[in-house]
Amino acid sequence: MSGAALAPLTGWALILGASSGFGEACALELAGAGLDILGVHLDRRETLPNAERIAGEIRGQGRKALFVNMNAADPDKRKEALDLLAAEGTVDGAPPCVRVLLHSLAFGTLLPYFGEKPEAEINPKQMDMTLNVMAHSLVWWTQDLVRRKLLRDGSRIFAMTSAGSSRIWKSYGAVSAAKSALESHIRQIAYELSAQGITANAIRAGVTDTPALRKIPGHEAMIDAMRKGNPGGRTTTPQDIARALVAFAQPGTRWLTGNVLGVDGGEILV
Repeated sequence: MSGAALAPLTGWALILGASSGFGEACALELAGAGLDILGVHLDRRETLPNAERIAGEIRGQGRKALFVNMNAADPDKRKEALDLLAAEGTVDGAPPCVRVLLHSLAFGTLLPYFGEKPEAEINPKQMDMTLNVMAHSLVWWTQDLVRRKLLRDGSRIFAMTSAGSSRIWKSYGAVSAAKSALESHIRQIAYELSAQGITANAIRAGVTDTPALRKIPGHEAMIDAMRKGNPGGRTTTPQDIARALVAFAQPGTRWLTGNVLGVDGGEILV
């Protein structure tokens, strides 16, 4: 389904992980659908130009682009980013509305649980970091947005999960745990915010060739297997996810909440 055939959206999209992969594609697609973009990303000097390029493309579509290079799990930095959004001023006496919140953070350890030496296996600090960044941070961002009344009736919350929440891949243990926790957080958020007209859903993408996937040992075999096995004859792309996200963000999806929505071309079937 093309975003051009859907109703235009108004307000802001807050993209956590906006400078590559799913976050990049969704930021550009949501801007095309009518939303201004607050993009949170963590980039070193060598990758920062890509974030600047994305912001430029968003502005080229006539939308606002506020991009903040920060650790999304840092509470002080989170406050600074939301202060920046609040400084955009009120709309009809109300704070700016975050119409879409997308959690697409991919930063965690890929060490196995057991190794020949202690230093070759995951430790508590690494496990806690992975769960905090890739799962729990969704709760802390959502809490702050609700307190500031930046999320309200009609807002849509999405979090990127994967089949790894219930399947095994070597060295994916901590990330798998984070994805499972993320889906659980989505269900709880959906339940507690339903009365306010705010929905929350996880999006389970198929195997997608992104910078995050390429960090997983053995990702080449994963891509090859899914390319051959997917009923659609190819792997998922970030654009597949972005187009689906715009559709899921439509006003008519008020009753769609608390789900894990598969966008994978039928990959999960095989």
